[in-house]
Amino acid sequence: MNSINFVHIVKEKMVKDTSRHQGLRKRLVDGLKVKGIRNEAVLTAIGNVPRHLFMESGFINFAYKDQAFPIGAGQTISQPYTVGFQTQLLDVKKGEKVLEVGTGSGYQAAVLVEMGAKVFTIERQKELYVKTHKFLPSIGYKPACFFGDGYKGLPNFAPFDKILVTAGAPSVPSELKLQLKIGGKLVVPVGNEKHQEMCEIVRTGENDFTMKKHGGFVFVPLLKGTVNF
Repeated sequence: MNSINFVHIVKEKMVKDTSRHQGLRKRLVDGLKVKGIRNEAVLTAIGNVPRHLFMESGFINFAYKDQAFPIGAGQTISQPYTVGFQTQLLDVKKGEKVLEVGTGSGYQAAVLVEMGAKVFTIERQKELYVKTHKFLPSIGYKPACFFGDGYKGLPNFAPFDKILVTAGAPSVPSELKLQLKIGGKLVVPVGNEKHQEMCEIVRTGENDFTMKKHGGFVFVPLLKGTVNF
């Protein structure tokens, strides 16, 4: 996808994906390589997605720093390293059916779409859902967006090849595990509000799962239910 054509209206000003932005993304990608993100498909996707278009206008100049930033409704756009780490761990292949729990700004969903996945994404905050499901198609990304309780997933569209949870859960949501295909993978941070372990869960049979842990992270909490305006 050629990001040079992407545009987004921010406070009635046309913001483009300029050569400067592309250069900053290249620098960001080089930094992610140093930090251990080596999957070329992941790096290419992060290098193509114009992260500055997902930011509030006051933060645009900070878009390509490896930091998280607020996006409204008490949520954040994830740190690029965290996006890279989770996506690399998920090991997405082109054409796979992927459920993302926690749409947020839509940046992670865009990275998954950029990689060729068929993306279903669910958001519990109505404010974010309304904003993101209109915004993503405007810059060329068209995941299937849903407003709902991420703990419940999307059983009507299951099974999924991969499931990615972008908020910290106190335990592995059992309903999400059961929406995996046999051989499918769930990546979810699990722990308390101050610290979670990144967990990689593979469904090996009808009722059988394996789990590996991949270090500590801090995410906003995964909450049940939905929040209207």
